[in-house]
Amino acid sequence: MGMTKIMFVCLGNICRSPMAEFIFKDIVARRGAADRFVIASSATSTAEIWNGIGNSVHPHAKAELAKHGLSCGGKRAVQLKKSDYDKYDLFIGMDSANIRDILRIFGGDPAGKVHKLMDYTDRGGDVADPWYTERFDVAYRDIFEGCTALLDAVLKRDRQ
Repeated sequence: MGMTKIMFVCLGNICRSPMAEFIFKDIVARRGAADRFVIASSATSTAEIWNGIGNSVHPHAKAELAKHGLSCGGKRAVQLKKSDYDKYDLFIGMDSANIRDILRIFGGDPAGKVHKLMDYTDRGGDVADPWYTERFDVAYRDIFEGCTALLDAVLKRDRQ
């Protein structure tokens, strides 16, 4: 059972994917499994990256994380790169458009590493982008549910 490297991905890396990164880090720490994971997040676009410097996590996403005792201090948006494919075991997109863009960046998914977060849950679907919905509480709920199911799936796989 080695290290599992997970990259959460959304459009801009300022709302959903950083929320997933820090929620997942918290969940694995609470389960005593933090030493078994490398967890990061990135964007499919450069919309939140200027002159090579990424914007900070959206203030409402930060506030929603803080409501649950989580900090994302220092996190800045970074773009997913083709070279990341060989560095991570799983790429977890937040919606169908993210999956399409991830596959475009990688030029495919020969090892089956790209998945949608909510596909790990019983209900599936997309994590709605709170940039548009302004429902950071709903995004948190969905991401927490997805991250919990993802961890369960990874731990089950590692036990087999």
